[in-house]
Amino acid sequence: MNWNHDTGRRAAATAILLAGLAVALPAAAHPGHAETGFAAGVLHPLTGLDHLLALLAVGLWSRTQRHGAVLPAVFLALMATGAACAGAGFVLPALETSIAATVLLLGGLAACAPNWQRRMPPQLAVVVVGSCAVLHGLAHGRELAGMASGAGFLLASGALMLVGALPGARVRRWAGAAIGAAGLCLLAGLV
Repeated sequence: MNWNHDTGRRAAATAILLAGLAVALPAAAHPGHAETGFAAGVLHPLTGLDHLLALLAVGLWSRTQRHGAVLPAVFLALMATGAACAGAGFVLPALETSIAATVLLLGGLAACAPNWQRRMPPQLAVVVVGSCAVLHGLAHGRELAGMASGAGFLLASGALMLVGALPGARVRRWAGAAIGAAGLCLLAGLV
């Protein structure tokens, strides 16, 4: 292993990020559902561990995929579609379990796809990301009241995916594995 100063800084930054996520675990209860407006929408994706981790994982994984720049846009569009369906009264059984599964799936994809040899066909990548996005939209659509909340929610979600796309390959791999492990904990009901 070639350990240099840049790698050490990235490892330290990753450790700080993961420690921050661990400290944030008790705050994952999505407070403020009764609040409306742009600021409430911006804060909403930051207060739920499941959504926060899924968005970061989409950013991490999209950077490794052919035509990956389209994946965050697909996620936002289909999440908004899922939210509209939820607002219209569509209910899906076992939605919380499905959301936890998306965190596991997206984290696993980010951890296992660090180089070009492991790229998924673009059409399949869109289907995977789109399916996860619809589930997240269904979960959050009823929680957000009003257009301003939705706009803030989408803006913050896009920013989180952008943050997820920033790390280098080694950090992406470790962060994806950590997100996948968190998804497994969410599925097991440990968080």
